[in-house]
Amino acid sequence: MSKAGVTVIDYGIGNIFSVRRALEHCGADVQLSSTETEIAAADRIVLPGVGAFADGMKGLRDRGLIDVVSRFAATGRPILGICLGMQMLATSSEEFGEHEGLGLIPGRVIKVPDTTVEGRLHKIPHIGWSELFPVSGENWAATILEDTPEATPVYLVHSFHLVPHDPADLLANCNYGGHHITAAVRSGNIFGAQFHPEKSGKAGLQMLAAFLRL
Repeated sequence: MSKAGVTVIDYGIGNIFSVRRALEHCGADVQLSSTETEIAAADRIVLPGVGAFADGMKGLRDRGLIDVVSRFAATGRPILGICLGMQMLATSSEEFGEHEGLGLIPGRVIKVPDTTVEGRLHKIPHIGWSELFPVSGENWAATILEDTPEATPVYLVHSFHLVPHDPADLLANCNYGGHHITAAVRSGNIFGAQFHPEKSGKAGLQMLAAFLRL
């Protein structure tokens, strides 16, 4: 059986090599690319990233990759955004000003609350392991979380999160200080993980393997 092909978009920001190694561990044939023609021809794409929203969008814009990602999404082939890559799927972000995103999952990237629900200050960025929980009525079948039990811990490092306009696009939450923080989103063939699957041990590898089967 041939390996699943996946193209990881290299736009100058992100942990592309750790993502590549994790996908290869799952049996994927991985290509790193910042070329429009290669991305357009991919079987599936991963948009990784760390850092600020505006810098990420600038990296895509400077390489002429915004349109090709949008066109790829319209074909129905699978897309996975990781951390900043997930946030850039949104319509807009309030991080360090007002910035336009890819608009593939309508929603807004907003700041993680800096106090608990009881009003106590807590650490921002949110760093460490948090458990995943489905939103009310959400079924993880046929998604990147289909092999993931409820309350599985994953590793996060972030100060902002994507709040979808349509609650149906919210796939999983985690809890931080009593607040529901977006952990994963899904709209059709487009998936996003605020956490880092490549840093989340066996469970994270299972999620990447599930993505490769889509």
